[in-house]
Amino acid sequence: MSKILAGKVAVVTGASRGIGRAAALALAEAGAHIIALARTQGALEELDDAIQAAGSTATLVPVDLTDFEAIDRLGAAIYQRWGKLDILVGNAGMLGELSPITHIDQTVWDSVMKLNVTANWRLIRSLDQLLRASEAGRAIFLTSGAAHKCKAYWGPYSVSKAALEALVRTYAAETVKTPVRVMLVNPGPLATSMRKKAMPGEDQSTLRTPEDLAPHFITLASNEWNETGKILDFPQDGRILTPQMPA
Repeated sequence: MSKILAGKVAVVTGASRGIGRAAALALAEAGAHIIALARTQGALEELDDAIQAAGSTATLVPVDLTDFEAIDRLGAAIYQRWGKLDILVGNAGMLGELSPITHIDQTVWDSVMKLNVTANWRLIRSLDQLLRASEAGRAIFLTSGAAHKCKAYWGPYSVSKAALEALVRTYAAETVKTPVRVMLVNPGPLATSMRKKAMPGEDQSTLRTPEDLAPHFITLASNEWNETGKILDFPQDGRILTPQMPA
């Protein structure tokens, strides 16, 4: 694979498994140094082995993203070591519970919003100046069709992804005159542990995998990518969608 991201530094959240792991490996194979964030030390070490086997390097950061002060410390540490950040992949998220919204416990609601929305805002707040310091800062966040479909019983997840899209599109609007480009990715149905939790009776062998999606992260992270504030829709073969006001 061409090392088109050689010399670049990338933060990937939720990097220990699923989409985050596949994205981290793809970016590493393209030459980027990966700052891998996840809660599980052992899984991060396995990722590090795979990244080294791909001929790249990683910095492992075992962290709970709802420790917001830790996110601020991350920004300071990246500034001290590299003085910039080229790529941010905000992948970490949680499903919560599939239940009528009137039955959702407050702690479940708060946990979903804290990780899916507030943690990504804190990442943006902490890493914004580092992305602006790059010649081509790229911020990529994982959304879901649930943000728009608003299906029964998916309340916390749907609401959190709709809020995330508003957050990311606002950040895109605020950085349009900078070198930063900000995108959302809708992965659609993939064979992941979150999908299995949501659809326990589904045959995951019929689904595409995070590895199928992974090459798109290289495209979105490249210097040549110039779209911002839009959605890459993987179910439609990577079609770029422009969010619009309701008719």
